[in-house]
Amino acid sequence: MEWGFSTRAQCRVATIARHISPALCSAPNPFMQMGTQAIVDGGIQIRADVRDALERGFPVVALESTIISHGMPYPQNFETAKEVESIVRDSGAVPATIAILDGAPCIGLEEAELKKLAQLGKKAIKTSRRDIAHVIAKQATGATTVSATMFFAAKVGISVFVTGGIGGVHRDGEITMDVSSDLTELGRTAVTVVCAGVKSILDIPRTLEFLETQGVTVIGYGTDEFPAFFTPRSGCKAPTRVNTAEECAAITVANMNMGLQSGILVGVPIPAHYAAAAEPVEIAIQTSLKEIKDKNITGAAVTPFVLNRVNELTGGASLSANIALIKNNARVGSEIAIATAALVEGS
Repeated sequence: MEWGFSTRAQCRVATIARHISPALCSAPNPFMQMGTQAIVDGGIQIRADVRDALERGFPVVALESTIISHGMPYPQNFETAKEVESIVRDSGAVPATIAILDGAPCIGLEEAELKKLAQLGKKAIKTSRRDIAHVIAKQATGATTVSATMFFAAKVGISVFVTGGIGGVHRDGEITMDVSSDLTELGRTAVTVVCAGVKSILDIPRTLEFLETQGVTVIGYGTDEFPAFFTPRSGCKAPTRVNTAEECAAITVANMNMGLQSGILVGVPIPAHYAAAAEPVEIAIQTSLKEIKDKNITGAAVTPFVLNRVNELTGGASLSANIALIKNNARVGSEIAIATAALVEGS
């Protein structure tokens, strides 16, 4: 699709940006040129092509960085990050991987920065909303989780964000109160998050209940059943179903126009060809959960440990599935971003 620029489109993008982040748009001219980057209020650096796309109302897709540093080993993480960005570009949108590098929040990374983050791996700080101020103050490098990526995406006016899966209510969460900040962020940040559903190591029914309480629109993309990351089947009905990117874009724009200030969660089933069979993955999950209790692993270390163990116990099948679903989500998310931009320009 050929993307033109018009005063009407500029006004609509500005309106949507105000819905997403009123504080950012209060400045008369938030963008200042600085080499190949741009700086906005708060010291956020935006890669030049991302900045240009946002100013012109072109589709931009936010991507998280924890999946690079903590989600898979090097060099698969680096290769996957490059491939996902290429999928977004080839689809007609602009990728914007988000991370904090040496204390500077960055919207859009250069290839060398992606590689550095991939090589750092778990030495990079896993950064949720809670950790943002600390990582910036320490001038450290942080890989953003879903909640932190949503925060920064909304702050600069990116309305669509692609990831693998989101966090949720942990098993036995009614006892431990271990609930991911991804869920509360979805309840207060107007970004459409495209994922393969809730990670199957979590309590999916309670997660969906929590999302309902937070006022989050939950969508099954081409399915009536909410997907469960490694498998398209969770046994839980998706509250809403859409079959096209255009339908999803219409919901995204309506959410913005109403100023609901809550996010949208789009669950995209993993392609059947790559889906790890549900039964062996579930057995591996149960085994890893028992190991967590035996080894007293808690907090942010739980998910990486479980995913690594599931990968080991399933002979690498879960890692292959993980990479496949991320790429599939990138294609779908790009289509949604493009459809959203078209609706904004045409309104």
